[in-house]
Parts: sequence; C-alpha cells; structure tokens
Amino acid sequence: MSTRIEKQIMVNVPVSTVYNQWTQFEEFPHFMGGVQQVTQLGDDRLEWVAEIGGVRRQWEARILEQVPDRKVAWAATEGATNAGAVTFEDVGGGQTSVRLSLDYEPEGIVEKIGDKLNVVERQAEGDLARFKEFVEAEGYATGAWRGTVVGGASGGTPDVDDAASSRGDSGKAGLSGKSVAAGIGVAAAAAAGVVAASGAKKSDDDPIVAEPAVTPVAPAVGTEPSPVTEPAPLADEVVITDADVAAERPVRPADEVPTVNPDGTTRW
Repeated sequence: MSTRIEKQIMVNVPVSTVYNQWTQFEEFPHFMGGVQQVTQLGDDRLEWVAEIGGVRRQWEARILEQVPDRKVAWAATEGATNAGAVTFEDVGGGQTSVRLSLDYEPEGIVEKIGDKLNVVERQAEGDLARFKEFVEAEGYATGAWRGTVVGGASGGTPDVDDAASSRGDSGKAGLSGKSVAAGIGVAAAAAAGVVAASGAKKSDDDPIVAEPAVTPVAPAVGTEPSPVTEPAPLADEVVITDADVAAERPVRPADEVPTVNPDGTTRW
C-alpha cells in the first residue's frame, strides 16, 4: 500500500530562477534534510542516497518528464519504490508556486512505523521550506539545465506503478548506525529491566530461607556481675588484714628499733 503526499509552497523568486535551481539535483543535500547525496548519471538518470527516520536507502530514478519552468517528473527504477512530480507556476509579482506530489511504498517495519508517524511527510514539508530559504537568500540560481525530457512521460503525475521495477528490491536498504545503536540501547535497557524484575519477583513455590540474625551479647536481667579478682600484693607491700584490725595489733614504723632487756627480752 502506497502513501501519497501533496505539499505546496510560495517562493518569492521568479519562476525561471526557481526552476533552474531545482534542476541542480546534486545540490539537493544543501536544503533537503534527508538527502545525503545525489549523483547525476545522465540527462534522465539520478542516483540517490538518503536517510529518513533512521533508515538509509539508496536508489536510482529516471526522469520521465521535464519541461522548463513547468515540471519535473520521475520514478524509481531500483531501490526505494517512489515516484512523483514537482510543478512550477508563475503567479506574478516575481513569485512562484512550487507543488510537490510524492507517492511511495514503505518497506520494512521501521519504514512502516515511520509512515504511520508521518515522518516522510514532515521531511518533505521541511525540505520545501529550506529550498525556499535557499533560493530566496541567493536571489539567483547556482546553475541551470534547460533541456527537455519527454521519453516515457504519461502526461500526468507518476505513481508507484510507474516505479514497479523497483518493488521488492531491498538490497540497498538498511538501518543507519544511529538506528542500530539506538536499537541496541533499547534492547539493553529492556533486558536490564527483565533481569531486575526476575530478581525481585519470587513465586509462591520458592522456599523461604531465614537470614541468620545477629544478636548482641548482653548480661541477663537480674544476674550478679562476675566477681573481680584482686591482684596479688607485691613482695615489699605491707598488707593490713581484717584480723589485724580486730586484734588491734599495732603497726610499727619501718625505722623503729626495739630495745633489748637484760633478761634477753625486747621492748619497744
């Protein structure tokens, strides 16, 4: 299923200048945000490299109809399936109406999601606005090709049926490095979430293992403290016991000398 986009913009430059600038296809990357490179392979053949919505595509297109100051129509011959036309109308007063018609088929899940989010439509609208700024700022065309192409023209606006040869050709399609990195980041975050959830959740069948409690050691309430053992006295230390006190035994000074009686007894 294809998607059709129609966009129009008013450019404050004469139609010949606008048309001449549009024919400089290799300068499209200057104002087309998604276009990385355009190579002119011949008067009616172009090679495109673009990245839109994180999807990098490369394809070839054939110009089906080109009429100076009026129209450029094309259809892809391989790669991304797309076709369309740009028409130019002189509305007077040095102004030109530029109308874009684009028909394309999104391929792959990323492009289909981008299609739902109108990524290509917003890109086309932004590209036209930047083209307007580009040509108005210059005031003149950086080049021109005034030739005419009529071979294969149907007279109307081409659609994806005119690009049928490009259908199913995804050999040059792919995700950009930024998209791959973003996808890895999302996958890693999702995996981390799953691991965290699985580690926190326990089923009813899981055994409950009690963690060993660490209880501080404290004396039981109401118990007497352990007796304290007094240290043994030193050899030179004079110890007065309770028995000495009871007997009222005098304690002699260390420097007092006893007197010896004639009968051999001593007295103090």
